[in-house]
Amino acid sequence: MSESGPRFYGRRRGKKLRPGRQALIDDLLPTLRVPLPGDAGAPLDPKTLFDPQPEAVWLEIGFGAGEHLAAQAAAHPEVGMIGAEPFVNGVSTLLSQIVAQDLKNIRILDDDIRLLLPGLAAASLGRVYLLYSDPWPKRRHWNRRVVQPETLDMLARVLRPGGLFRFATDHMGHARWALWHLSRHPDFEWTARGPRDWRDRWPDGFPTRYEEKGLAGDKRVYLEFRRKGG
Repeated sequence: MSESGPRFYGRRRGKKLRPGRQALIDDLLPTLRVPLPGDAGAPLDPKTLFDPQPEAVWLEIGFGAGEHLAAQAAAHPEVGMIGAEPFVNGVSTLLSQIVAQDLKNIRILDDDIRLLLPGLAAASLGRVYLLYSDPWPKRRHWNRRVVQPETLDMLARVLRPGGLFRFATDHMGHARWALWHLSRHPDFEWTARGPRDWRDRWPDGFPTRYEEKGLAGDKRVYLEFRRKGG
């Protein structure tokens, strides 16, 4: 990440990659990597990252091991999927799924999403996912959470009118934080009409590895907000 960019908190690497996974990082990732727009460059239309161009582009922030992103890509071949994840080991796992499933509609930013959002064209994304991101539970670390007013401003700019922002967590303090900030943002509206709308995963959703391993526990919150104007 650029020294002049936002400060990144968290791990970049875990255990040393096996040779096959390292080969995916060295050889496949460069062909799928999303370029960071230059300061003076024209805004990036994410559809142009794909050939053929998709009907819409969705973004997942912090895709972990990539199982949800890969499942959405397989279920929606007409949609271009961008995944942002700075953790190299998670990126290598997603790359292995791309190869195994022969997925053609995934592009990857192996860096902080805040470096890309300012350079994306306005109203260029149809959906954004933020699933089980680090809740940073200590009060002094709350400024490290992804959901912040300035980040929501960026997401509101790049989401098309009617586009969706979907947030999931098993940390109730994090859920209250996200709900408080999103409910007060002038460009988002909560789509929930009843308790099941935030207690049950979205009907067209897929479990993350975190959920499948039972690490998420029973108290899970699924929040969906719509970009106003659609």
